[in-house]
Amino acid sequence: MTDKPEHLPERLAWLSDINAAKYLSMEVLSGQEAPPYIALNKLTEPLGDMGARSEVVPVRDLIDDVMHLFRNDTPTKADAWLAPRLHSVLRLRRSEAADSRLWNFLALAVAPDYVAWRHLPAKGRGDLPPMVAASRFRGPHYTQAFSRLWWAAELFRDGNDYGPVQVACGNQDVLNTVLRLDVIDHRPTAQALIRLVERGKARTGREVNALARAVNTSASTLLYDVLAEDGVWDGSLLEEWIKEAESAPPVPRKILPEGPDDGPVPSEAVDALVDRFEDLFDEFASVSEKGGASGG
Repeated sequence: MTDKPEHLPERLAWLSDINAAKYLSMEVLSGQEAPPYIALNKLTEPLGDMGARSEVVPVRDLIDDVMHLFRNDTPTKADAWLAPRLHSVLRLRRSEAADSRLWNFLALAVAPDYVAWRHLPAKGRGDLPPMVAASRFRGPHYTQAFSRLWWAAELFRDGNDYGPVQVACGNQDVLNTVLRLDVIDHRPTAQALIRLVERGKARTGREVNALARAVNTSASTLLYDVLAEDGVWDGSLLEEWIKEAESAPPVPRKILPEGPDDGPVPSEAVDALVDRFEDLFDEFASVSEKGGASGG
């Protein structure tokens, strides 16, 4: 299995998609070899002036801790612990998090051992050894090992409350399906979906996927932002939180950190959508059952 890099870079950097792809060999993907760190770091580009936010050590410490805490557990359970803390330690703007070069660097130059630990399957295909999908190192925001966690925390947090993030990341079908939906950019929609998962309305993978399909399909005919208006977002509060990174204490391990205090989602908007989504889910499930019965 890939080991922790012996010589960590001091600061985060950018690694382009093209350069990242060069080092995704079968040996790296199977965890048999580490990426060639010296050669890799020669191809990186420095970030802009991000101050304390670009320091590698706080991020790497989180990686070490999550791998230790869940060393005897199923790695998927680590997502709910790591997502809010990764979001809190990095303190990124969405425009910064949308740059895949940052996540490429984090996966290949800072924590390839985590990617292998978290995403290496038990069995390989055919005669091939088990291999991590290349998209876990370099891929879209809903697949890449670290990007998916950051975006889950960003889209499912309720203001400074990361509680809903734990619910979202505690269900792999939410991460694998719901995170792909454009409709969760609408905060009340995201919170309504998570509330239904938390209540147990959608428990199994099949039910979560059905809920996601129902909500996404109806989005073409229903304007969720009209049915459930979000509050006015104050970007200055996010900027204050980002500036506080220079003096922020280490991210807590035993309790949830607090996110940017940029306002909770209006509860009345979430309530309206919970009722609506519950009806949509029931209708969708009824139609699916009738279709299955007629097909039998």
